[in-house]
Amino acid sequence: MAFQEKSLTCSDCGKTFPFTVEEQEFFASKGYTNEPKRCPVCLRTEGSERYGIGAAAAGGMSRGGPRQMFPAVCAQCGKETQVPFQPRGDKPVYCRDCYAKSKA
Repeated sequence: MAFQEKSLTCSDCGKTFPFTVEEQEFFASKGYTNEPKRCPVCLRTEGSERYGIGAAAAGGMSRGGPRQMFPAVCAQCGKETQVPFQPRGDKPVYCRDCYAKSKA
């Protein structure tokens, strides 16, 4: 079967994007019968939101929502801080600065 490059419309942003011959051959080799619905940019954005990829770069967003933070007091300097886990009290909790110093 001979493939030809197609222009598809992204279901998220509405922009057109190419569905190349190589991509069509790849889809066929995997047994995929549907064409892609999202452009590469929206696909990456959706993937990062769904799987938490690059959450730190996204301003603390993880899996499509804000990360839950918990109040704590740093065991080293005594400063009030917030951490992304529920402190249990059986291990010391450090603020960002003290944690970074301990890892250096």
